[in-house]
Amino acid sequence: MKIVKVATYRVPPRWLFLAVSTDEGITGWGEPVVEGRAETVQTAVAELSDYLIGSDPLRIEDTWQVLTKGGFYRGGPVLSSAVAGIDQALWDIAGKVHNVPVYDLLGGPVRDRVRIYGWIGGDRPTALAEDAERQVAAGLTAVKMNGSEELTAIDTPRQLDRLVERVTAVRDVLGPDRDLAVDFHGRYSPAMARRALPLLEPLRPMFVEEPVVPELSADIGRIAAGTSIPIATGERLYSRWDFRDILGAGVAVVQPDLSHAGGISEVRRIAAMAEAYGVSLAPHCPLGPIALAACIQVDVATPNFLIQEQSLGIHYNVGSDLLDYLADRSVFSARDGHLDRPTGPGLGIEIDEAEVRRAAEHPHRWRSAIWRHTDGSLAEW
Repeated sequence: MKIVKVATYRVPPRWLFLAVSTDEGITGWGEPVVEGRAETVQTAVAELSDYLIGSDPLRIEDTWQVLTKGGFYRGGPVLSSAVAGIDQALWDIAGKVHNVPVYDLLGGPVRDRVRIYGWIGGDRPTALAEDAERQVAAGLTAVKMNGSEELTAIDTPRQLDRLVERVTAVRDVLGPDRDLAVDFHGRYSPAMARRALPLLEPLRPMFVEEPVVPELSADIGRIAAGTSIPIATGERLYSRWDFRDILGAGVAVVQPDLSHAGGISEVRRIAAMAEAYGVSLAPHCPLGPIALAACIQVDVATPNFLIQEQSLGIHYNVGSDLLDYLADRSVFSARDGHLDRPTGPGLGIEIDEAEVRRAAEHPHRWRSAIWRHTDGSLAEW
């Protein structure tokens, strides 16, 4: 079997889909994208396809090694995301060839269902409590919210008060039997993070995510040592070597993104590394159905899995949503805050290729927001 075609589709709201076709009529799907840089990743996939065409799709590990290490310049979000989508598609093909879910090829399931959480916003709060109530009514047992808007390096006491007020409003809705995660989104300086985290301890978040930007990962240990709240990070780390530097520093949860961190192959290795440090896995996934399907395959086969992010109804999904490109939407039907272990071959989903092609006729140009402080300087988004 040989790869004969590699095609990409830039579809709303902000996703990039990839189809890898073989001479035996089997197609694997992946989702390689950097949010706001979809065209750049699309070009990277086209460059890598020069190697893929004519190669054996079942040599997944060898392909991963060649695509990541076969060039003199390595790593970074664009290349790692392009490789991630290709890797997802190759695992999808392998599962379809053997007529088993990908998790069976990873050693088999260690759980029967996957716990998920939903987003409720928070950085521009209008109806946080109502949004939390809506997620509870949908059966979710956990939600995540942004903690704040833009912040200066050492902001005012009022900003800290707003953080506590927002998180308290959501905790009051959830009560003690549901979980709440708070995303700092890298907007806090190390000084502000150390100030803010103790204030949230009485509200018992499941974790606080990305208290500082990844460039300041060397400060994670000091931040974690100053609070009882579990610290999560990793959505902007792209390889096991990136994670090597934070494991053992006090991080409780790692959050590699299967569309950014080298795909199923690499995230599986990152999870195993984390397990050796007593650290849980909670894959980052505010993206589309293929990325989520890849995450679930890893979640089912990973002993130290904690919880899975998913994007249904997230504020980024304007014009299209998580289920719009699936032939069978029931595969992502949640029950009691969990998704049942999928049983279909490969990634366990069937993409509506006609709908993907139609949507790609009007490709998106989604860009990250640009925030500025009151003095006109750039603020972390």
